[in-house]
Amino acid sequence: MNGSSHLDETGAARMVDVGPKSPTVRRAVARAFVGCSPEALEAIGAGTGPKGEVLATARVAAIQAAKRTSEAVPLCHPLRLDQVRVDFHRSPDGLEVVCEARATERTGVEMEALHGALVAALTVYDMAKSLDRAMVIGPCWLESKSGGASGAWRHPSPPRPATP
Repeated sequence: MNGSSHLDETGAARMVDVGPKSPTVRRAVARAFVGCSPEALEAIGAGTGPKGEVLATARVAAIQAAKRTSEAVPLCHPLRLDQVRVDFHRSPDGLEVVCEARATERTGVEMEALHGALVAALTVYDMAKSLDRAMVIGPCWLESKSGGASGAWRHPSPPRPATP
């Protein structure tokens, strides 16, 4: 049986034992795209949406989500995050969320970065849906990770964002 498997010898789900691993600095960057109309994008960027400061709220939501990933994803370990950073980049078709998670831990922070990026995208949608009901969320992907036994990894061909 593979020691890093999420299945035990009977095939039942289990949390991987990371106790024997040494803590190392772990870093992961995830991206999520919110496709929306130019009018919605303008209001989101200007902070003039009907629900207020979309980006500030989405940033806090992403940080909170990253901190609570193990509550949403059953087999994730609760981690003490050193940092969560969230940035937003506008494009003609929408908004890209970039969420970076860092921790000195025994297991990686990929899920924390992904969870943060997705919850930020959901928050943007929630706060701006009255501006554009045709908004789309996706794709969401892990851009890169570093640390741990497997070392550094970068997505070989990042997905192209969908458009509304």
